[in-house]
Amino acid sequence: MVGYNLYRLLKEELKNGSNDLVTRQTGQIIRDRIERDIAKESDRMVIAIDFSEIGVIDYSCSDEIIAKLMSRLLSGEYGDKYIVLTALNENQKENIEVALERKDLAVIAEMRENGKILVGRLNNYLVETLDLIFQKGSITASELSDALKLPANTSGTRLLNLHKKRLAKRVSERRSDGTVWVYSSLTDMFVSEDSELGVMSSG
Repeated sequence: MVGYNLYRLLKEELKNGSNDLVTRQTGQIIRDRIERDIAKESDRMVIAIDFSEIGVIDYSCSDEIIAKLMSRLLSGEYGDKYIVLTALNENQKENIEVALERKDLAVIAEMRENGKILVGRLNNYLVETLDLIFQKGSITASELSDALKLPANTSGTRLLNLHKKRLAKRVSERRSDGTVWVYSSLTDMFVSEDSELGVMSSG
């Protein structure tokens, strides 16, 4: 995992002393910088975008930075990588959530006070599956079928969809009964007493 401190990027790119992310032009500048840095990261890297020193992020910047990054991530522009948000406050979350919902996207985030949450929009059956991944750390389609009493093909499809949405990692693993796909949480680094995901929005 690698952390991107938004305040440091803001200082380096704009040099105006502000800790607020406002206006679409500012969002474009910061997203361009993040994209240049992401291009240098290795595949399967989790990129944690750190809001700890940021004050305000308005809707325009939420859309330009977070929503567009997630949209391009899902389209494969950055390769096999993942993005999470850290140290969000409630006000920051609200504008980011609106921007993501309008594009039918979701991202995993760690709030400053309330632990890890899902920000954006995700079908309820995928939220259920993601919750189980968080509780167990990792899971296979067979294990998901056993846990939720689902047909094997349904379990496999659910897990694959979470991977395609960049909400779960996927690696192949050789076991005694053959090679299987193992899906795991992106948020092992988050410190939280609650192993379940607090869902802020789902559809």
